Amino acid sequence: MPIVSISLNDEIVAELDKLQKALGFSGRSEIVRAGIRTLLAEEKDRQNLSGSLYAILLAVHDEKSDDQVVQMEHDYDRLIGTHIHNKIDGDRCLEIFFLRGDASEIKNMTKKFQTNKKMDHVKLIAL
Repeated sequence: MPIVSISLNDEIVAELDKLQKALGFSGRSEIVRAGIRTLLAEEKDRQNLSGSLYAILLAVHDEKSDDQVVQMEHDYDRLIGTHIHNKIDGDRCLEIFFLRGDASEIKNMTKKFQTNKKMDHVKLIAL
């Protein structure tokens, strides 16, 4: 099995260790592999989306990145039926976008959020 080296900050390592213990994984490598498998499965599901659809896009981010979220919101306003912004704790925010439109555009919007390093968590739920 090839070895892949990654760098993680202390906060992520601490969260990874908590999750490892809580879920009973044998080590960090095992939980990282499980996370990658989950990401690959979600991406495969997203790639299979087609046609016109309804979806919910959730994004959690630091409030310092509000300007970036607003810009991305404007870039995809034709898809957004409703947008809810909520401060969830300290300096973190939850964005909920109710979307309707072409699957390829929704996939592009999701990708733009997922690849933004300021986003802590992004989840697409296709309906």
